Amino acid sequence: MEYTNLGKTGLKVSRLCLGCMTYGQADPKQYPHAGWTLNEEQSRPFYQRALELGINFFDTADMYGFGSSEEILGRAMRDFTRREEVVLATKVYSPIGKGPNGRGLSRKHIMESIDASLTRLGTDYVDLYQIHRWDYETPIEETMEALHDVVKAGKALYIGASSMYAWQFAKAQTVAQLNGWTRFVSMQPQYNLVYREEEREMIPLCRDQGVGVIPWSPLARGFLAGNHKNGGSGTARANNDGMAKGMYHQKVDYDVAKRLADVSTSRGVPAMQVALAWVLSKPDISAPIIGASKIHHLEEAVKALEITLTDDEIAQLEEPYRPHPVLGHQ
Repeated sequence: MEYTNLGKTGLKVSRLCLGCMTYGQADPKQYPHAGWTLNEEQSRPFYQRALELGINFFDTADMYGFGSSEEILGRAMRDFTRREEVVLATKVYSPIGKGPNGRGLSRKHIMESIDASLTRLGTDYVDLYQIHRWDYETPIEETMEALHDVVKAGKALYIGASSMYAWQFAKAQTVAQLNGWTRFVSMQPQYNLVYREEEREMIPLCRDQGVGVIPWSPLARGFLAGNHKNGGSGTARANNDGMAKGMYHQKVDYDVAKRLADVSTSRGVPAMQVALAWVLSKPDISAPIIGASKIHHLEEAVKALEITLTDDEIAQLEEPYRPHPVLGHQ
């Protein structure tokens, strides 16, 4: 495994981060992803194998499985490793409780959510506490001061953000700087071969400011792993993930997938390894967040670190791309 600093911090993270959305179940009537997530018994081998492979970076959210993902992650870390050897990241924003204050980025919701997340994870602190989306109903000053207080209370070591517009991220960072509050050290955008809109503004902004980039969906929710066949079927997630079906099925996406297949065939490696190698080839990327519902998915993903694409291969992969509508900010 390779390790890198998260942005300009001193925090060392593995070049691959294991996303924990797959691990944890809730009532299917309430949780939209229940059709493809795994229960605790099914999930634990993934954490054990990830640690064996050298992955030290784990990303979850309070809304994954309505808290069960955090609980399963916390128990696995206590059983399989020591707290100081791993980097735990979780998120706040999405609905996790009843009532009008059970979501968003108000001071009330942040303060209650961090304590609830720590209880579920069974730890005194998280390494990285992230806002899952932008809250249009709460002043950013309120959010940034609350996050600063979370850090000063020792409940989080660093703070990060996820999909939003570059102007929003810049505004949040400026508000924090002007008030002497903690600034975001990481950004978690959607970024993959079939969705590259963040190359326009967000990634250059992160480069300029020394912010670590930890992309979600580097395999386009399985599309770039061959899990979404044109007219066919794939994994349980591919067959039940309505969000993916609405994001990655433009004609040009299949043109990109064809180029990916060509490069992977010529190299004799799975397409998903080439797709991950492409993300990892970008100098601004700290650690793509990978998901895995089968152990071999995890093992194959780690092998992507051994692939160095040539300039010609990168150009071949990138040439068919065409601009997309902005997606994933809601």
